[in-house]
Amino acid sequence: MGWKNVNAIIDNKLYLGNILSARSSRSLTERRISHIISVCPDPIPAELPESGIAHMRISIEDVDYADLLSHLPAACRFIDQAMRDGGTVLVHCVQGLSRSAAVIAAYLMYSRRINATQALEIVRRAREQIWPNPGFQEQLILFELCQYAPSPSNGIYVSWRQKIERKLKEQQNRQ
Repeated sequence: MGWKNVNAIIDNKLYLGNILSARSSRSLTERRISHIISVCPDPIPAELPESGIAHMRISIEDVDYADLLSHLPAACRFIDQAMRDGGTVLVHCVQGLSRSAAVIAAYLMYSRRINATQALEIVRRAREQIWPNPGFQEQLILFELCQYAPSPSNGIYVSWRQKIERKLKEQQNRQ
């Protein structure tokens, strides 16, 4: 059996999907999606104001050094507020395996005060093929260590950013 384009993480409230699920008006309508977080730069029709769907974009690539961490607090608040208002949220990336899974895991950590391993296990039970890249897995641990509020004034966040920037500089120097 093939993988689904979208899976429920919290029934009728929170879904994890790929770009096809975000571009399918049928999929969005059937699930009554009112809010979407796109964790990729690829455009979707729902981001147009006339769609009536609230949209948030985190425009990052699926690479270890992409800074997802700094976007996690806003994404968690977006999901939390949408669900409090009776909305239904779809979080998607291109394949629905890494970036979007990490955002949903972060939301579960934030809302349930659980660790990254527990959050990823919940997400994997709903969508077994998820596999956040190692950089995003590290950022989920840092998200917890930063008490769900990473910022340029947080030492843990600053140390991590400096480490990433050093690695990128080393890679550029080798090329």
